[in-house]
Amino acid sequence: MFHQSVMVTILICYNCNGHYRISPLARETVRCRRLRTVSVFPVKGPPVTEKPRSSPSRLAMPVIVLSVFVVPLAISGMGVLLPTIARDLGASPFLLQAVVNGFNASFAIFTLVWGVLSDRLGYRATVILGLVFFTAGSLVSTVAADLVVLDIGRILSGIGGAAVFTGAASIMSNAWEGPARARNFAIFGTVIGIGSAIGPVIAGVLTGWLGWRGVFIVFGIVTVLALVFSRALPQIRHEPQPGRKVVDFGVLRNPHFLALALVPVATAIGAITLGTYLPVAFGAIYDLSASSAGLFMLFMMVPIVVAPLAVSKAIHRFAGITPMGVIYVALIAMIIGDGALLVISPDVAIWWAIPGMLLIGAAFGMTIGLVDGEALAQVPPHRSGAAAGVLNFVRVGSEAVVIAAFAAIVAALIFASLGDQGVADATAAGIPGHGADYAAAFRTVLLVMIGANIVLTVIVAALHRTHLRRSR
Repeated sequence: MFHQSVMVTILICYNCNGHYRISPLARETVRCRRLRTVSVFPVKGPPVTEKPRSSPSRLAMPVIVLSVFVVPLAISGMGVLLPTIARDLGASPFLLQAVVNGFNASFAIFTLVWGVLSDRLGYRATVILGLVFFTAGSLVSTVAADLVVLDIGRILSGIGGAAVFTGAASIMSNAWEGPARARNFAIFGTVIGIGSAIGPVIAGVLTGWLGWRGVFIVFGIVTVLALVFSRALPQIRHEPQPGRKVVDFGVLRNPHFLALALVPVATAIGAITLGTYLPVAFGAIYDLSASSAGLFMLFMMVPIVVAPLAVSKAIHRFAGITPMGVIYVALIAMIIGDGALLVISPDVAIWWAIPGMLLIGAAFGMTIGLVDGEALAQVPPHRSGAAAGVLNFVRVGSEAVVIAAFAAIVAALIFASLGDQGVADATAAGIPGHGADYAAAFRTVLLVMIGANIVLTVIVAALHRTHLRRSR
């Protein structure tokens, strides 16, 4: 007879080798992809329950795609806008960089809040609230008369983006199973890749046609359209547990989850930062316009679009290709690609940057979607919202820190070289005239980024080995 204070939930799990094994859920180790509950013995305290749900609507994934699509647009497109915004609203370094950093910081902080709230409010409600915040932020950004108001708008959009990402990932993790779940996470990654890829292009083209305010108008239109169809999203919610923490980093005690969570940190350093500031560098070093810099970024962005679905198909078709194997290849390719960009200089043709851009884009594309699906598979369903919040906090928090550090260090190095604060600020904002100084600062920071990613790759490998050792 079992003591009432002990919960024993037995799951029969079908693993990839075709064998059944029995695993106690209480251990909260790696969660198998196909789970069937056999029996649940009484537990002390109220159980966690989930509201009944029917099969997701056929419109559910299209609505998720539309909702998620605008978020990477709002991140990757901002670097192209900065020189134009600087000419219109001023080039104050802190306030100008806050156009990027304000969004990223609010996104990072609120992923934790939305992560726990989404499990209680419901994932559909979380996405809807996110779209409302994002629309409001786009409106404020559109009418901004100075950098302070623009930054406030971007912060509101970041809060909304955090809710959209958290709710969407949790819906996919809970509403679908098996191949459908894997396919939808691959689509999720592809959408992020496409948004990241065309963000600089769309921002550059719209700036040429409508001015930088037109970019935020388009963002608002997209989120309003997603709101119109948001009722197609499945309503999934888990009953709150007594004593549940508002912010729960407990999932990071799982070494495999932690290893996966560090991968976005590496991509923030080696890919996202360059996706944001390469257009600025091309403007300062090669005198490219916003639209031309955005178009040239396609060499980095197209592989981001292609890689997620290609990786998903390869993993499911070839038994020898594993998610962690793909991640290791991606991390190494990104380090090599970053090294290839050390050639950038006014004395070297811009075309020499293409090999590095292709490698970086492919490396980043190989990880997006894949990391989310694998990480959320490590936790039980009732913690998926909190886990998604922690994962996105680590992802976007690292992006916010790294992007801010990149901008600050480059600006400081340029000022040390030029000695004139006004000229240095203009050069750091992408205004041409002192390309050699920008290139020298860029290469110095790039070397630091490469070293950091080598260290992170070693840490990821060590955590993965720990996970394998414990799971034997």
